[in-house]
Order: sequence, then structure tokens, then C-alpha cells
Amino acid sequence: MPQKIFAPWDDPQEKPLIRFQNVTKRFGDFTAIDSIDLDIYAREFFALLGPSGCGKTTLMRMLAGFETPSSGTILLAGQDIAPVAPNQRAVNMMFQSYALFPHLSVWDNIAFGLRREKRPKDQVAARVEEMLKLTRLTKFARRKPHQISGGQRQRVALARSLAKAPKLLLLDEPLGALDKKLREETQFELMDIQEKTGTTFVIVTHDQEEAMTVASRVAVMDEGKLMQIATPDRIYEAPNSVYVADFIGDVNIIEGKAHQVGELVQLDWAEGQPALAARTDKNLGLAQTCYLAIRPEKVSISADRPGGANALQGEIIDIAYLGNLSTYHVKLPTGHVIKAQQANTRRISRRPFTWEDKVWVSWTETAAVVLDQ
Repeated sequence: MPQKIFAPWDDPQEKPLIRFQNVTKRFGDFTAIDSIDLDIYAREFFALLGPSGCGKTTLMRMLAGFETPSSGTILLAGQDIAPVAPNQRAVNMMFQSYALFPHLSVWDNIAFGLRREKRPKDQVAARVEEMLKLTRLTKFARRKPHQISGGQRQRVALARSLAKAPKLLLLDEPLGALDKKLREETQFELMDIQEKTGTTFVIVTHDQEEAMTVASRVAVMDEGKLMQIATPDRIYEAPNSVYVADFIGDVNIIEGKAHQVGELVQLDWAEGQPALAARTDKNLGLAQTCYLAIRPEKVSISADRPGGANALQGEIIDIAYLGNLSTYHVKLPTGHVIKAQQANTRRISRRPFTWEDKVWVSWTETAAVVLDQ
């Protein structure tokens, strides 16, 4: 039997675990969160993504109870959480700094919250052992935080956060202190642990790759507003604005005036240059300003003029070699720079193009996303 795809947000019968209803948060004259509506479902790994100061941490702190909304309601499992004290919520928060007790062993750090609840000793011991196993820390149980690596400390903080079996775990830039390789490994560990425990995770990050890797859905934020909420593939392939397209991954943006016939848009974008063609389901006004967003991996590069609609000639001014990929920066006569990406499939294959080569860049009518904002 095929496995059911996890997409509770597409099921009108599903009730969200968390619901933000018209939530605004002001600090004096500054609006950190601007009338946000947002639903997050049980068992989701949800990412809040955006640049520093966009409001993502404020949103998380309101869930944890460290901030209260200036207006609007936050519901957790159908209940308004405003009157509930932070330590009474079925919510736990894991901080960027991990905030471990340096004088306590790994075992005692994990047990700390359980002991404060005056749970029976055998119950505490069983739960700590379970968490040590889950986070693969059993053999480090007697060590102090300074005797283990950064990645292991991160797992201790996670084990401690999960020990009390919260409905919701909030992770504030949890992998920020780890180096790139370890961060990538830990992302998969986090996903694995989230799946095993079935806990709803909400992660705050400014690292787009991280959000795209771990999350079931991503909310892209800017200046206290939600710009787009969708699955990672939708955010990447079908961004709803230039801001989202530009924030996630690498992209070429070309501005112009639209002339639409049915699904086909002709874009007048530069004097003396042929119009560019793209397919869209949007209805654009005549000569309306719009934008084409084309990912570099969808742009082909060739020495000879290719057939098809969108073919432009330019000169290579830069090459970024990234091991598995090469990105060519091609400057057009108009001054626009188009990035084209090629996979390096052969080992030490002779690069077909080099600096100052005259080349053609091209893409299909369906490769570009047409955006009107």
C-alpha cells in the first residue's frame, strides 16, 4: 500500500495544533509582528525563515510565553494560551546557546526538568535512559558539558527539551554554533528524532538551506509579515513574489512590461533586445510591470545560438567552481548579468567555457516563474 503523504494542511478535517489569529506585537512604536494568521499542525517540522529582525524570534517567544501579543489570539490545541504561564505550557524551548548546566553531568542535565516536577526516581531514570538512547549519548552520560563536543552538547540540549514530552518544541537557531559539515549531519538527526517522537517542532533559522532540508513547511518572513507559507519545493519552484524568489536560493530576476496572449506572456525588458517568453496562469494587464524569476540550473549555456524563444548572447565575466557545479556569470550587452549553472559530471573535465568567452544563454518558456510583485 503506498504510504500516505503527510500534508495535514491540505485536509479541511484536520485541526491545527497552533493557530495564530490576527496576532500583532508592538514594542513601543515598532511593530515586530504585523497582524499574522498562521496554522501549524501536529507532527509538523515547521520552519520560520527570514533575515535578522524580521520577527521570527518574536513569534517563537510568544509561543513560549516570554512575550504576549499586543492584539490577536494564539491557540494551542484549541486553547487560548495567553493566560497560561510559560512553565505551565506543553511547550519547551531549546535556546541557541543550549544553556546547559556546566557543573552537572549529561545525565543530570537531561533529568533536571523531570526532577523539578518531583517525579518518582525510577520514572526519571527510565525517561533519561530513553532520551540518551534517542540522541545516541548513552556512553557520554557521566561526562560534563565541557568534556563533549559542540554537536554532542547540542544533542544534550535536545534530549533535555524532549524529556518532558512537550506537545511542541521550539528551536531557536539550534545549529548556529556548529560547523557546516556537522550542521548538515545534525539536520538529518533532528529530522529523525522529530519523526520518532512525533513532537511538533518549530524551528527559527535564517539559513535557507537548513529550512529547506528539515521542514515540512516553511514560512518566509519579512518585516513582521508572512510573505509565503508552503512546502520547500513549492517555495523554491513557485515563489509568490520577487522577495521570496530572491531569498531562497540563487535566482535571475528580469523586470519588464507584459504583453499576454492566453497563457503566454511576452516580456519587453530592454531596448533593442528580443522579447522574452514565459507561460503563466496569472492574468496580467497590458504593459503591466512584472518579473521573470529563472533559477540558474534552468539556464543552458552554449557556444552556438540555440533554437527556441529565450536566447541571449553575452560574455562570461565570472565562474564559480563549486566542485559538483559551475556557475557562469554572463554579462549581456544591456548590463544585465545572467547566472547559468552546469553540473560537473566528468572528473576534471576540461571546462568548455572560460572567462571572456562569448556564449549564448537560454531557457524554456516554462523555466521562468512570472511574478507581479
